[in-house]
Amino acid sequence: MAHLILGSRGSKLALRQTEYVAAQLKRVCHGLRVDIKTIRTTGDKILDVSLSRIGDKGLFTKEIEKELLDGSIDMAVHSMKDLPSALGNGLCLGAVLERENPGDVLLAREGLSFENLPAGAVIGTSSLRRIAQIRRARPDVKLVDMRGNVETRIRKMQEEKLDGIVLAYAGVKRLGFEGLISDFLPRDIVLPAVGQGAIAVEAREEDSDKLQLLKMINHDKTFLATRAERSFLRVLEGGCQVPIGCYAEIRKDHILIEGLVASLDGRQVFRGSKRGSCDQASLVGEQLALELLQMGAAKVLADIRNTGE
Repeated sequence: MAHLILGSRGSKLALRQTEYVAAQLKRVCHGLRVDIKTIRTTGDKILDVSLSRIGDKGLFTKEIEKELLDGSIDMAVHSMKDLPSALGNGLCLGAVLERENPGDVLLAREGLSFENLPAGAVIGTSSLRRIAQIRRARPDVKLVDMRGNVETRIRKMQEEKLDGIVLAYAGVKRLGFEGLISDFLPRDIVLPAVGQGAIAVEAREEDSDKLQLLKMINHDKTFLATRAERSFLRVLEGGCQVPIGCYAEIRKDHILIEGLVASLDGRQVFRGSKRGSCDQASLVGEQLALELLQMGAAKVLADIRNTGE
């Protein structure tokens, strides 16, 4: 194998992540040449409508997966949180790289912590997951919809004189904006999105030689943890339209997963945790999701979906 083409979204963050994957592949396969093909996705084209209104089934992945299936690219690099819980036929996850800190952070214009934001502070975010959890913790804060890449959101915060924005730490760090972080939001306040902080590499199931190569850069603990999270999401059939948070980690010989489902106003939150053996990561995620549904999350999810119809 002398040459590979990786498919990626065209944002600076996506390209930074894809370049990192390329470097890891070249590290384990000497002499390998790797090219990157940028592909514009539906989510990149529609920037004036919130994700919760346009749906999220393959919003940032569908066009890339199409090129993967037709052979225009050899592998696809994604932010794990963009991947639908079920991949397209003929495709599989070849590798998940070691995860960055998966949490969310506050970038406040005046450098304030989340706790010290003034009453009525205006915060930008387009994530229903973040909105519901922030509303629960700080019902006095005003939340406004904000989409776009990391750089765009930072610019809008300054131009529109918002008090702050909430972003994933991983993207902020990878783009070198750590100096703008005013607070790290702990998981008991804002539980991250499924797969947040992890980079996933998708491949064709039939490409055994490429899958063998991807095994060499796979991080086993991150792979298992995100497998549990994606199983949790799959049972709940959630995504950008639903406030769902989840985080799993490997602790010695077991896996521990936390998950929540919230109402849009944050007043109802169904939260729980589950531990189990690492070789049953998917089952552990599924069991936690079923427990939350039985606790009452099923009605919240149904109400949210009916609202969107």
